[in-house]
Amino acid sequence: MTDFAAARTAMVDCQIRPSDVTLYPIIAAMLDVPREKFVPVDMRDVAYVGEHVPVGENRVLLDPRVFAKMLDAVNPGPDALVLDIAPGCGYSSAVLARLAAAVVAVEEDADLARFATAALAETGADTVIVENAPNAGGAPEHGPFDLVLINGGVEQVPQAIVEQVKPGGHIIAIFVEGPFGQCRVGTCTGASVAWRNVFDATAPVLLGFEKEQEFAF
Repeated sequence: MTDFAAARTAMVDCQIRPSDVTLYPIIAAMLDVPREKFVPVDMRDVAYVGEHVPVGENRVLLDPRVFAKMLDAVNPGPDALVLDIAPGCGYSSAVLARLAAAVVAVEEDADLARFATAALAETGADTVIVENAPNAGGAPEHGPFDLVLINGGVEQVPQAIVEQVKPGGHIIAIFVEGPFGQCRVGTCTGASVAWRNVFDATAPVLLGFEKEQEFAF
């Protein structure tokens, strides 16, 4: 039988800390949240592996190192209102709930949204609201947000989401081009975003975050 507490400690000591993630609140949150509760039951034994864990069709729980580095790049504060896009089974929302004031999780897959709602309740993440709605639409009725975290690959970020971020707020996402990808942090100023690269990463591109096809005549 897997010792999940030991696996969680090993994840932090062998994956997170060596990736130059040193902010104590992030380390503490990832030590605290039982990651195995946020994957399908038959995947629990691989919940702590150092790679993406499949949770649905073209959907993953992000590699612990990737997720931790994303958090480290934006450092959510205790007063932050966070929009968590495509959280799948809810792990990212549970971690964010330990860092920020409140989290709105938008998950378009109804089965994943139900799973996330139950897992978040079981683990005491009572500052998270789960909305079963299109990921690319965000949650404008709950914004504006200090931070938007996107749990998957994007080719572009929809303008509808950009407009839900407070001036000076941030978006963090993994931009994918073919087999390559870069995690980028965007700083929002009105309707525009200034992006900067922070580290290499890739993930399956989420539905609704693809580039619009250009037609040549």
